[in-house]
Amino acid sequence: MSKHDSTRRSFLARAAVGAGAVAGSGLVLDVYTQTLDEHKNEVATPGQPHPTSVQHGAFFNYDQATMIAAFTERLMPGAPGKPGARDAGVLNYIDLALAGAYADLQDLYRRGLAQLDAYSRTTYKKPFVQLEATQQDEVIASLEQGKASGFSWPTAQEFFNVVRTHTMEGMFADPIYGGNRDFSGWRLVGFPGAQGNFTPVDLQNKQIFTRAPATGLQAQAGLQAQVKTSGRTE
Repeated sequence: MSKHDSTRRSFLARAAVGAGAVAGSGLVLDVYTQTLDEHKNEVATPGQPHPTSVQHGAFFNYDQATMIAAFTERLMPGAPGKPGARDAGVLNYIDLALAGAYADLQDLYRRGLAQLDAYSRTTYKKPFVQLEATQQDEVIASLEQGKASGFSWPTAQEFFNVVRTHTMEGMFADPIYGGNRDFSGWRLVGFPGAQGNFTPVDLQNKQIFTRAPATGLQAQAGLQAQVKTSGRTE
């Protein structure tokens, strides 16, 4: 993993720790909602029908899914022993969110991805997913700095900020929301999850908490379902 990748990973991990680790969904910033309201009368780019194949997802079509997978992996690249966006299932988190709680951001993603790919093709003569990692980083940096041409709504920076926020959510939210697979994000930053109890030693310890994350909401829901099923069959 390059020094650039390591720096980016460290930044997002520190941000997650500073926020106490993302515990849930619903973290759309007001600026994004305001931007959507300002453009709600625009004619949105026609979206393709929601595919039913698990390979495509609940909202994204195949091309959109591969772009988001590549984009988020460059934001949070994996390394040996250190999970990245692909390992944590960030794509799945964003896909499910856009089909549900974040449905109001569907057009933002459609238009943002279309503009991103157009910029990539204009600049490098290739679609975003076919670029080398260093080229993808350059494209993403252009978005972050607002230098990418061809963006109207969302602007390049708006789209970058939305995807980065959702990448962090997908890495560090409870696995019930579709990301943080196998608690990989929590393990990365040493977040213990919802432990059943902390011993007096735990409470006094000033070192990084190393115990494995406790059962999350997703597993708890599954356990409750098993108990109910067991109760019906007895």
